[in-house]
Amino acid sequence: MVKRKRLTPARPDYLGETVSALEAKGASPVGARRNPPPIAQVAGDTAAQAALEELTEELRAARADGRMVQSLPLEIVDETHLVRDRMAVDDTEMAALTESLRMRGQQTPIEVMELEQGRFGLISGWRRLSALRALFSETGEKRFATVQALLKRPESAADAYLAMVEENEIRVGLSYYERARIAARAAEQGVYPDETSALRALFASASRAKRSKIGSFMVLYHELDDCLSFAAAIPERLGLALVKALKEDPHMAKRLTGIIQRHKPQALEEEAVLLKQALEKNSQPEKQAEKPLSENIGDIRMDISRNGARLVLSGEGVSENFAEKLRAWLRAQA
Repeated sequence: MVKRKRLTPARPDYLGETVSALEAKGASPVGARRNPPPIAQVAGDTAAQAALEELTEELRAARADGRMVQSLPLEIVDETHLVRDRMAVDDTEMAALTESLRMRGQQTPIEVMELEQGRFGLISGWRRLSALRALFSETGEKRFATVQALLKRPESAADAYLAMVEENEIRVGLSYYERARIAARAAEQGVYPDETSALRALFASASRAKRSKIGSFMVLYHELDDCLSFAAAIPERLGLALVKALKEDPHMAKRLTGIIQRHKPQALEEEAVLLKQALEKNSQPEKQAEKPLSENIGDIRMDISRNGARLVLSGEGVSENFAEKLRAWLRAQA
């Protein structure tokens, strides 16, 4: 039979003595913090440095590829760097955009390209940039002093123009006149070799019929751009009718310019009415000069009734010989 062993009460200082003993021998108890060996410290630092370099490279690549949104002061963004494709802005739409920026801030970044001396040229987002400038001028709030932008690196001026046109076509479609104008201006500045190349490059996704209409509106741009105040608002049908008249009548452009300069329309409706009236007047056939009811032909006077039913010949030339010739002629016509 096994003899029972008497248990002694627990000693409160037992664990402390054990820890002290372990520390005296250079050992660490379970759960105690230990300094890592030097080789582990070096490996950890290397991994952290590699991760930092990878992150830096990713940020650099994102910025270069135009995937990183940057906050730019309004004053360093040049909206005149490219000839803008949009000529007119709907006041109602602009007011709605401004109010949205006031309430919710900028939700969509603009697109810019880097210029010299720390400046940036605007590619797309002219309305957003204009609305932010108006808000900052009105309120002076710092949140409206900067614009969120994506930095793009177009390979050529043609790529920059294409990006601008595509962005506006997607958001708010351009008018036919605006499309024709930007294509013509891009060709004038040497971005494209000619207008046909500009038209095909900028509106490659458009149908052939649509490109043809844009090309037709180029006639309006060349003939009337200097005098029209609301050219961007000219509807398709009126614009094509004007183009037809300009092609058929070499003096039409001069007449239209005179009409616009004389009346100086203050609204697009007024200008459209003037253009329509000019077309209607131009399309009316000129009244043929009314033939005289009486006419002297040599020694013979000829009188014709207004309804043409009665003809009277008189005068010294009406002789027997003349009468005989007239009878012969009449018999030949019968």
